[in-house]
Amino acid sequence: MLGLMALLLLVWLDHSPIRHSWRPTPELQEQTKAYDYEKYHAKTFAVINVIDGDTIDIGIPDGRYEHTRIRLLGIDAPETKSEQIDVMYFGPEATEFTNKLALGKSVTVYLDTPNPTRGKYGRLLAYVQLPDGRFLNEALLTEGYVYADSRFSHSFYNKYRQLQSGARSGKKGLWQNVTPDQLPEWLQ
Repeated sequence: MLGLMALLLLVWLDHSPIRHSWRPTPELQEQTKAYDYEKYHAKTFAVINVIDGDTIDIGIPDGRYEHTRIRLLGIDAPETKSEQIDVMYFGPEATEFTNKLALGKSVTVYLDTPNPTRGKYGRLLAYVQLPDGRFLNEALLTEGYVYADSRFSHSFYNKYRQLQSGARSGKKGLWQNVTPDQLPEWLQ
C-alpha cells in the first residue's frame, strides 16, 4: 500500500507544475554555452548551405545533425521558407545575397558573450565573419537586405539599428520600395 502511494505521488509530481521547477535549466544552458564556446567561438568553418537570408549551415556536426545551423544574430531576413508566412518582399534577394557572400567560403564564427548561444529552435546564434574581414550580419544590414532585429538584445544592438537607419535613409535594397504592409509583423 505504501509503495502504491509513493508511485501515485511520483506520477502526480511528474505531471504537476512543480516538476518544471526541478529542471536544471540554467545549469544545462551554461553547459551548452561552455560547450558551444569551446567548439565554435572564433573558429573557422566552411559554409555548406544557405537556408535563407539569415540562416546558414556550416560543415561541422552538431549533436545528431551532420552540420551546424547558424541563425545570424541581431538581424531578421524577410521570410522565404516559413510554413506560416508566404514568401516576403525581398526574401529571395536576401537569400541570394547571403548565398553570394558566404556559400562555399570559410567563415569565422563569433558567439555573443552575455547571451545564450542557442535560439528557441536550437540553432547556434552567431556573428559570422567573412574571409574579407566583413561580418555577414553587418553586410546584410548595410546593403538593406535584412532588418535590425530589435526584439532581442545583443552586443551590437545599437550599431545594427544605426546600420539599418543608414540603409533606410539611403534607400538601399528592400528600403527602396518596401511598403509598411510588406514589413514583418514585429516591425509594423
